[in-house]
Amino acid sequence: MSTYLFAHFTDGNKGDREQVWFAVSRDGLNWTDLGSDEPLLSSSVGTTGVRDPFILYDENREKYVIIATDLCTAKGGSWEDFSARGSRSIVVWESDDLMHWSRERLVEVGVPEAGCVWAPEAVYCREKESWFVFWASRVEDKQRIYGSFTRDFAVFTPAFKYIDAVTDVIDTNIVWDKGFYYRFSKDETNKKIIIERCRSLIPSEGESFERVPCTLLDGFFGLEGPETYQLDDGRWCLIADRYHTKGGYLPMLCSDLSAADFVIPAEGTYNMGKRIKRHGSVIRISDEKAEELVAFYGTDG
Repeated sequence: MSTYLFAHFTDGNKGDREQVWFAVSRDGLNWTDLGSDEPLLSSSVGTTGVRDPFILYDENREKYVIIATDLCTAKGGSWEDFSARGSRSIVVWESDDLMHWSRERLVEVGVPEAGCVWAPEAVYCREKESWFVFWASRVEDKQRIYGSFTRDFAVFTPAFKYIDAVTDVIDTNIVWDKGFYYRFSKDETNKKIIIERCRSLIPSEGESFERVPCTLLDGFFGLEGPETYQLDDGRWCLIADRYHTKGGYLPMLCSDLSAADFVIPAEGTYNMGKRIKRHGSVIRISDEKAEELVAFYGTDG
């Protein structure tokens, strides 16, 4: 059995809410908030705010890593300013145990003409034996997904254009399952989550990501921040933020990613916790590690 760790920021645009908090869950559906109302990790670099924290475990270096958007909207400004003239860097933390963290550092990854670097995430590339880090950047008045490879989250290869769709695309999440890489991306123009898949993470000539139709998502307006993880029973859980209705995160379950047969679980079978959660990420940890985190951070209600 696994426990799940959720790294997230909380109610943006309010004081110090754009930092990092944790929650844990025994089943991936019912969450207990760690710590108190104070953030567990805070940035003092760049804009001094972070959004969209993405957490991973780097087995090669035996380290946990968090990468996040360098953005503090609480200090004022417009989304036009943030996207056209924002930070081109990501914020990085590392830890051996999820309790003691390195000092945060800024790493510039965006191309020179990028107006922003938003929602950085990573997936391990089996072909290159490196981490593929990807994010949204506004270039020439359009949001596209760019990417870069790294083995240590300090040195990155030159960024390249990864997703250039007809519409603006942000908030991409990638998982591997049964020989395919699955991409979950927010179509920023139509405000929906789309699913694609390909056998190669970086398609070569003659390859491409194909659309995976999904009855639930294709008709669901106003979702962002998609994150996908597998439960102990083999089902996949997709969580996404209902930002349009301010409904918070909603879990959706499916038995087969290739069929994308996502359904919303019944009311009362999930609980996202006491704290408001905005765009974050989920990893599996051991039950023993979860107990350590609860003892170290305490729980919020």
